[in-house]
Amino acid sequence: MSDVSITQRSALDYDLAEEVRADTSARMKALGDPLRLTILDLVLERAMTVTELAARLDRPKGSVAYHVKVLLDAGLLQVVRTQKVRAIEERYYGRVARTIVFEHEPGEIPFLQDMVSEIDLERSDDETTGGFTYRHARIPRDRAQEYIDRLYEITLEFIDEPRDGDVEYGMYVGVFPTKRHVAPPADEEMS
Repeated sequence: MSDVSITQRSALDYDLAEEVRADTSARMKALGDPLRLTILDLVLERAMTVTELAARLDRPKGSVAYHVKVLLDAGLLQVVRTQKVRAIEERYYGRVARTIVFEHEPGEIPFLQDMVSEIDLERSDDETTGGFTYRHARIPRDRAQEYIDRLYEITLEFIDEPRDGDVEYGMYVGVFPTKRHVAPPADEEMS
C-alpha cells in the first residue's frame, strides 16, 4: 500500500496528494519541530521559496533552508516548480499532501495536548473566541463513519480558507466510541 493517495487539484497553486502517512522515523522526527510544522502550514497558503519562508518566519535563511531540507528528505515537502532569478534557480516548495495522517495507539487521543496548549482562553479582543460542544448519540457504526467522513471534509474546507484573517484559529474534531452504558431501546424499558 502506498503512503500517498491519489493526487488531487486543490485551491493551491500546486498539486498535492490528499494524504501522506507519518509512518517513518524520519517523518516523525521532522514533524517533532514546531518551526517545521509552521513551514508545513505556511505552504498550505501557496508554494514558497526558502527566502519567502524566512521572511514570513523572521528567521535566518540558512536556518529555514535546513528545516526545509529535513522536510524534503522526509518526504513531507516537494519542489513544485523552479524559477530563474538573477542566474540562481529558486525552488518553490509545497506539501506533498493536504493531510498528514498520524497513527496512534489504542486509548491515545492524538493532538489533544497540542490543542489544549494552543487555546487562547484569555483573548479579549475578539468576539469569536471559539466554539465548543460535546454530544452523545447511540447510532450504528456506519452512520458514525458517515459523520467522521463529513467532519474530515469540514477540516479540509477549513484549511482551504483564504489566509487573510488577523487571528489564527485551530479546529479539533473527533467521533469516538464511549464507555457510557447503552440504555435499552424504549420498547424494552416498557416490558
